[in-house]
Amino acid sequence: MFRAVHSRQGREAGFTIIEMLVALAIVTAVLAGIGTLIATSARGTSALERHVELAETARAIASALPGSGKLVGDISGELAGHRWRVDVLPFAADDVNPELPSPWVPQTVVITVRSPTGGSFQVTTIRLRRGTGG
Repeated sequence: MFRAVHSRQGREAGFTIIEMLVALAIVTAVLAGIGTLIATSARGTSALERHVELAETARAIASALPGSGKLVGDISGELAGHRWRVDVLPFAADDVNPELPSPWVPQTVVITVRSPTGGSFQVTTIRLRRGTGG
C-alpha cells in the first residue's frame, strides 16, 4: 500500500510553452521599439548635420564677401560641393525714404546655399554702403 506521491514542485519547476511565447513576444516588442528609436535618432542626427553644414557654408561665404562699398550685383559659385548665390537688393522699408540725402545706403543681402542632396539654407541680412549724399 504504497501510494504514489507526486511532488507539486516537479510540475511547476519550468516554464510552459505559452509562457515562453509570451516572454518572446514581449522581448520582440521591446527590441522593435528600441530599433525604431535608434533609426529615428540616426535620421534626426543626419538632418541636423546637413543643416549645420549648410549654415557653416553660408557663414563662410558671408565672411568672405567684399567690403560694403564693393558689394554690388549678384554673385554665385560653389564651395565644398555646395552651390551658393548672393543677391544684393535695395533695402525696402516703409519708414525709410531713399530720396533723403544720407552718407549710408542700406542694402538687403540674401545668401542662399544649396547642398548636392537638394537641401537649401538662406540667410538674409542688411549691409550699409557709402551713399552719394550726406
